[in-house]
Amino acid sequence: MAYSAPISPSLSFFKNPQLTRLSFPFSPLYSRPRVQNPSLLTKNKTWSSSVVVAATAAEKQKKRYPGESKGFVEEMRFVAMRLHTKEQAKEGEKETKSPEERPVAKWEPTVEGYLRFLVDSKLVYDTLEGIIHQSTFPTYAEFKNTGLERAEKLDTDLKWFKEQGYEIPEPTDTGKKYSQYLKDLADKDPPSFICHFYNIYFAHSAGGRMIGRKVAERILDNRELEFYKWDGDLSGLLQNVREKLNKVAEEWTREEKNHCLEETEKSFKYSGEILRLILS
Repeated sequence: MAYSAPISPSLSFFKNPQLTRLSFPFSPLYSRPRVQNPSLLTKNKTWSSSVVVAATAAEKQKKRYPGESKGFVEEMRFVAMRLHTKEQAKEGEKETKSPEERPVAKWEPTVEGYLRFLVDSKLVYDTLEGIIHQSTFPTYAEFKNTGLERAEKLDTDLKWFKEQGYEIPEPTDTGKKYSQYLKDLADKDPPSFICHFYNIYFAHSAGGRMIGRKVAERILDNRELEFYKWDGDLSGLLQNVREKLNKVAEEWTREEKNHCLEETEKSFKYSGEILRLILS
């Protein structure tokens, strides 16, 4: 049975010469324990601080961005896929709102609208490729003559339409606005410019080709435009550009990479406005 008993006065440390305050360093009568070697306290504090800093650094190192282990292009792809609708891609998270976000099978394209789309697309590719070829900036120099260039192909297609008797329109305000935006980015914000470069070329090589086939079935008697053809193996051309993009991004800080990823939404906005012209 548990019980408690009062401490005998004869056992009090006040009366025991071996239990004096000096020989009982952890007594509650002390505000802090007695330290035999004061330098140990400083060393312990330094060691504790080092442990905290090391733990914080290790925690930061553990944080991984989606796709980061495979290279920065995979990070860009991951962000881009999330901005698709669920009908466009299985990774898509966006709800369908705009007409061009509906399945292509439900589109009702017109030749006139398609021409506006092609003309604005040519302006955008002319802008991108002009910046790349005229720049001496090392980042952009990596992307000269990749084989993905589209401006000349579009020029050939527009000449064909003209030969068929169609009037080639002038670029719309939508295309002009995007072209100017790209020029501004190229001068002051390379990571954002690279974001648009990636999304424009890679989107066209994937979803863009599918759109081209479906539109051709509806209004061009299945004619395949040069816009959707590449000289050489497309998968090899894309892989070469992926490697170049990853190489460029290796020189960026994490903040610059995040800034590039954040630009993806604007890239989709501008491209979507031009794509919508097909239905106009």
